[in-house]
Amino acid sequence: MLAAAVVLYVLTLLGVTTPWVLLALTFALGLGDAMNAPAWQAITPDLVPRDALPSAVTLNGVSVNLARAVGPAIGGFIVAAAGPAPVFLLNAISFLGVILVLFRWHPTPATSVLPAERVMGAIRAGLRYARYAPALNTLLIRTITFILFGSALWALLPQVVNHDLQAGAIGYGLLLGCLGLGAVIGATVLLPLRQKFAIDRVVAGASLVFAFATLSLAFLHALVVLCLSMFMGGVAWIAAMSSLNTVAQVVVPAWVRARALSIYLLVFQGGLAVGSILWGSIAERTSTSIALSLAALGLALGGVLAVRWHMAAGEQMDVTPVSNWPEPHLMLEPRLEDGPVLVISAYVLEPDQRADFVQAMYALQQVRRRNGGIRWGLFRTR
Repeated sequence: MLAAAVVLYVLTLLGVTTPWVLLALTFALGLGDAMNAPAWQAITPDLVPRDALPSAVTLNGVSVNLARAVGPAIGGFIVAAAGPAPVFLLNAISFLGVILVLFRWHPTPATSVLPAERVMGAIRAGLRYARYAPALNTLLIRTITFILFGSALWALLPQVVNHDLQAGAIGYGLLLGCLGLGAVIGATVLLPLRQKFAIDRVVAGASLVFAFATLSLAFLHALVVLCLSMFMGGVAWIAAMSSLNTVAQVVVPAWVRARALSIYLLVFQGGLAVGSILWGSIAERTSTSIALSLAALGLALGGVLAVRWHMAAGEQMDVTPVSNWPEPHLMLEPRLEDGPVLVISAYVLEPDQRADFVQAMYALQQVRRRNGGIRWGLFRTR
């Protein structure tokens, strides 16, 4: 990311930056962020106790949203005063600060008696876990529903500022600043809300407020009024994002947390990207107001998902691995590449227990498949 920012600064300074060069370097920045973000978020539960995790996630979300809002606002003023090249230089310098912090951080090394996973095997294990983890699936459904429709505001805000408001870079920076300020203020009231209301209600309420902010962008063209609306949108955005991110942190065990967060971030970022293309296409074929109105309607209807897909149950789960089984006695020491391995668990039942046992075992199938089972079967011996 540092290298991409430096190249972008140099090319812009020389006046040879083209739209395709800008897109390519932005893509490179996205690749860096895709590698960085899951690892960055996965360490949060290791830094704070579980009861402080929602506050830590909210604080992290505030810093991201504040940077997203204040950064473009500062960038807008710098572009207006000195052109775009200094903005890219400041962006490159900011990565040096992050590198310095990570260089000075000395975490406690994790010890394991197991060998390191191979890359493709680790990816398959992460995807298998996500497929058979109901709490994670619920989170992903709620995330894609919110972000797909919520992306319309972020995607079409520049269009509204440029064509409807004719406010230029300063107006765009001002509205983004209001979104960021709303996120900061929203963080101060989020913890009391989380203590009073279930997380499903918090996300549903945030969806409704963000729907109102999106709808106001479609029909209100007074800059002062839109600033207030964007402020409320910022409050709703941090409430939804912090709640979803907190659930993503706690519904998976530590061994697969970074991989699960990668899938969550893929859904989040993919929803932003696909949603931006979708709403931009709709706005081009109809109008910006119609696209924003449809997105607001989708956000409002998304709150209905709380009735079917509850996240509160997953948030209360204890996913710490337990060791109820003794270490196996091996007749032969297998090689790491040997397999697959057949695991058999035998149970002795009374005849009247069989029906309940079979029902319980089929419910357990999902857990076995989630934790690494390639195939699963239930057999009866006489």
